[in-house]
Amino acid sequence: MQARENCHKGKWPRTRAVLGLLGLALATIGCAPGDSSSASDGEVFVAESFLASTLLPPAGHAWVIFDADTVLAEVAATAEEREQGLMYREEVPDGTGMLFVFTDSRVRSFWMANTYVALDIAYMDPSFRVVDIIAMEPLVTESYPSSAPSMYGLEVRQGWFSEQGITIGAQAEIVFGVLER
Repeated sequence: MQARENCHKGKWPRTRAVLGLLGLALATIGCAPGDSSSASDGEVFVAESFLASTLLPPAGHAWVIFDADTVLAEVAATAEEREQGLMYREEVPDGTGMLFVFTDSRVRSFWMANTYVALDIAYMDPSFRVVDIIAMEPLVTESYPSSAPSMYGLEVRQGWFSEQGITIGAQAEIVFGVLER
C-alpha cells in the first residue's frame, strides 16, 4: 500500500509510476536504454507479462481512483458475488473495498444483512460519476436505495469518502485487473 500512496503524491503520479515500472521491466529483461542486444520472443513475452501484472490490479480486483485517492476493490460482477458482497467480514481496511458491477443503469438498493462492518456506498453512473453516497449501518436489513440510476456501487469503510473529500459529483477512474486464464 505504501507504494500506491507514494505514487499518488506529486503533479504527475501515474506518468511517473508507469515510466518507473517500464524502466524496471526493461532493466529486468536486459533491454535497458543503450543496450544494443535484442530481446528474444521469450524475453518479450516475459516483459509483457511483467508489465501487465504491475500496471494492472490483480485478477478479480479494480483500482477505483479519485484524483489522489485510490481504493483497491474486489470486483463483484456476478449475481452470486454481488449477493455475498462484504458479508461476514470482520473489517474492511482503509484503501480497500468492493466494487459492484451491473450490466445496466437503474436505481440500486443495498442492505447490510450479515455485514458486521459499518460501510459507505458510493453509487456511480455508467461514466463513473458519483451520484449518491450513503452511510450504511451493520446488520440492518432495510434497503439503502440510490437517489439516481447507477451502474456501479463502491463499498468502503464508513467515513472514508468524507475523510478523502469525495462527494456527490466526484469523477472516478476505474482500472480493472487482468482476467484469469
